[in-house]
Amino acid sequence: MESHSTYVIAEAGVNHNGSLNLAKELIDVAAEAGADAVKFQTFKAEEVISRNAPKAAYQTKTTSKQESQLEMVKKLELSAQSHRMLIEHCAKRKIQFLSTPFDLSSVDFLDNVLDLPRIKIPSGEITNGPLLLKIAQTGKPVILSTGMSTLGEIEIALGVLAFGYLKSEGSPSLKNFEGAYFSEEGQKNLQDRVSLLHCTTEYPAPFADVNLRAIDTLRQAFGLPVGLSDHTVGIAVPIAAVARGASIIEKHFTLDKNLPGPDHKASLEPGELRQMVISVRQVEKALGNGRKRVMPSELPNRDIARKSLVASICINKSDLFSGKNLCAKRPGVGVSPMLYWDYLGRIAKKDYQIDELIEHD
Repeated sequence: MESHSTYVIAEAGVNHNGSLNLAKELIDVAAEAGADAVKFQTFKAEEVISRNAPKAAYQTKTTSKQESQLEMVKKLELSAQSHRMLIEHCAKRKIQFLSTPFDLSSVDFLDNVLDLPRIKIPSGEITNGPLLLKIAQTGKPVILSTGMSTLGEIEIALGVLAFGYLKSEGSPSLKNFEGAYFSEEGQKNLQDRVSLLHCTTEYPAPFADVNLRAIDTLRQAFGLPVGLSDHTVGIAVPIAAVARGASIIEKHFTLDKNLPGPDHKASLEPGELRQMVISVRQVEKALGNGRKRVMPSELPNRDIARKSLVASICINKSDLFSGKNLCAKRPGVGVSPMLYWDYLGRIAKKDYQIDELIEHD
């Protein structure tokens, strides 16, 4: 797979609606769009959601009001065999398979059974210390979403990860997490293995709440690679995030926004996903290296667009150059107009016709 400076994750999430065939179609769409990875969610609903947990407001708008959150999510579980088949399909389509674990047994499954090379931690789990610790103890690199969180909460979460990576003998505690975070080895582990995603956890997210400048804040605060998990409508925000230096873009997508389910309406359809990836790659190229220089594509136009000193009227040999007989016109192959003042008062060494280029002395 071609390497890019921005890692694009096509977030299938639960938009497969519990169907293996639909999940495979989503993989096909992500691969054809040019994404680097397609991401699903791994969970045991009973281990994640209590029977009394309410739905989010956006979920009540897109799913049955009579159905509980647990009932809704239970239908969206993928079996162990389905995971294996999806990984095989990703291999065929040459796209990376990622998944987000929401419970401890799912961490074990993704790590010990599937041996995924990287684990994504969702925003909702950033205060779930036991889950963070178990993920870090796998030693795997992680992508940590930071929606709904403060800088202080992110620092504590990173402390848990640092503690887990260090495999410290001390007992887990806020004090020991802080010690791991501020230790030299803990910081090195974080820098080697952790990326952050800025995120606004609403579906769809209001543009006024996106706060893309927080990407810079996170990068400055923690010294880690920072990307964006985007929940806005359309593709403008992820493209802008790449221009702001986002190293990862994660975006929900679906086969059809009108499908039943909680996340479809806040997702991109296949054509939109493809256009987003194309635009991201174009912005990557356009960012360049920051050195201001004449680019190869500009060189042929420089002489065409710039100007030279020319005779504005006929000039006879021995006449003095003046503001009345000199002006600047295209092309730019002669004397630079920057030397205009140097030529005033000089003696013309030849006759010049109107618009004829003035010769160098």
